[in-house]
Amino acid sequence: MHHKTGAGMVSSLIPPTHVLAFADFPRAVLLWPFLHPCVLSLLNFFSRWNILGLQGALLSSFIEPMYLHSIIVGSLYHTGHLSRVMSHRIEDIGQLPASYRRNQLLLSGVSHADARQPGKSPSFSVNWIVGNTDLEVINATTGKRTCGSPSRLCKHMFFTRWAKLHGKLSTRIPSHGDMPSVYSEAKLVAQTYQSVKQQLFKAFQKAGLGTWVKKPPEQDQFLLTV
Repeated sequence: MHHKTGAGMVSSLIPPTHVLAFADFPRAVLLWPFLHPCVLSLLNFFSRWNILGLQGALLSSFIEPMYLHSIIVGSLYHTGHLSRVMSHRIEDIGQLPASYRRNQLLLSGVSHADARQPGKSPSFSVNWIVGNTDLEVINATTGKRTCGSPSRLCKHMFFTRWAKLHGKLSTRIPSHGDMPSVYSEAKLVAQTYQSVKQQLFKAFQKAGLGTWVKKPPEQDQFLLTV
């Protein structure tokens, strides 16, 4: 699927019925051929993070939204296009609850961008946590550790940590109520977050940007086992 812009043609791989419109994307913004047909571009997630924050549904039960302050783009940088995509695609979202806002990112480029080195992407990724000296190496294909066990970044591990914190807080704060045993139900505990998310999706549709692609609900319907 191709879209004409003032800067040229933009390509995407997502079917027209399941894609946020790319009409305002610059020529340099592409969905690379190795992406799954139902994977949204990173810029769509920036649009989402600028409203909902980075913390996700689980952490929204405990903390206020966390917003990015600035980003630096290494190459293929066009100030006008990128600013419009990041901050001005969903201006008509309406009134947001307290602590939520339409975040305005500071954008910057680099004085000298290194030439992109062609080649195959690595088959692994590495993550680390501040205050923890252990590095975790993950197979980029399976999402598991090189030894085959689940990553500490997987949904089940996040749910386990969330449940422990929820259990501690529920003894002090009655409003936290009973702890959900299903991951999808735990995400619904953050009612304000879920409400703003629906408000955001409606704003996308109202702006003619399409429907947000949702992953199969079955993947969130698992029990907490510790």
